[in-house]
Amino acid sequence: MILNKEFVKLGKNCKIDDTAIVGYMPSRKINDLTLEIGDNAVIRAGSIIYLGSKIGENFETGHSVIIREENIIGNNVKIWSNTVVDYACKIGNNVKIHCNCYIAQLTIIEDDVFIAPGVMIANEKYPTGVFSLERIKGPIIKKGAKIGINATILPGITIGENSLIGAGSVVTKDIPSNSIAYGVPAKISKII
Repeated sequence: MILNKEFVKLGKNCKIDDTAIVGYMPSRKINDLTLEIGDNAVIRAGSIIYLGSKIGENFETGHSVIIREENIIGNNVKIWSNTVVDYACKIGNNVKIHCNCYIAQLTIIEDDVFIAPGVMIANEKYPTGVFSLERIKGPIIKKGAKIGINATILPGITIGENSLIGAGSVVTKDIPSNSIAYGVPAKISKII
């Protein structure tokens, strides 16, 4: 179902399941409500895509995915079932985000990143229950990084290019490029 059609710009050959909602109105005030989705998108049942984002070609969701407002998402991005991409994130090209993940506001995910099921990304170091943009900083996951199942990435962390984060790890510090890191807290075991 497409809501608020005046703000929705769909590319060619898009497939939207009947119970998916495209063009959901955000409760936050944003400057531009336009939702752009490129050619060949597949948006499966139960998924909700808010107004105010720009999404590239060949975008695909699993079931019950939520994409909030003010996101910029590249081409060939796959986001699988029960995952939430909160607002104001930047996701590059050829990214795969698996099932049951949470991508916090202001997260940056560069090209060719793989995020395994159950990954949790945080953006506020000292949660108080009172929202404040001064305290929020999403992590940066650099090009080609791979994040293992059930890993947790803390606010403001940078995971370097082509790095691998082991399953169940809690990343509390920056990880340099071409590293393998795992554990609680994650420690570098090898530079590749």
